[in-house]
Amino acid sequence: RRSSDLEPMKTIIGQLEIILYVSDQSRSRRFYAAILGQDPVLDVPGMTEFMLTDSCKLGLMPETGIVKILKDKTPHPGSGNGIPRCELYLHTADIEKSFALAKQVGALVISEIEPRDWGDIVGYVSDPDGHVIAFAKSLG
Repeated sequence: RRSSDLEPMKTIIGQLEIILYVSDQSRSRRFYAAILGQDPVLDVPGMTEFMLTDSCKLGLMPETGIVKILKDKTPHPGSGNGIPRCELYLHTADIEKSFALAKQVGALVISEIEPRDWGDIVGYVSDPDGHVIAFAKSLG
């Protein structure tokens, strides 16, 4: 059947979790705890989770753990380290403080804080695995 022939599926998402595959769970836990200003809500071997909002979590899963699930169906996540594969776009009230803190704990600066065409002021960094983090504040 063609997708246009299918009835639309209604899905209600109650909780969203974004999971980043990381090379060193402990290092990434320390990094994200620092830039998010909070302790994880879950921190066990194989998964660390932070509450970003009431309905959104950020998970950190070791590459070695997800490989057990992915098997040989995809390239090993470690082969993509340093290659931008996602972006966390974090709105913050104090963009300068958030950006400075990220640099202080080892983030690599990609683009300094500046006004962007879409109406936000944004600064870009990357975490130790190369995931891009944008600290943003609305111009309006």
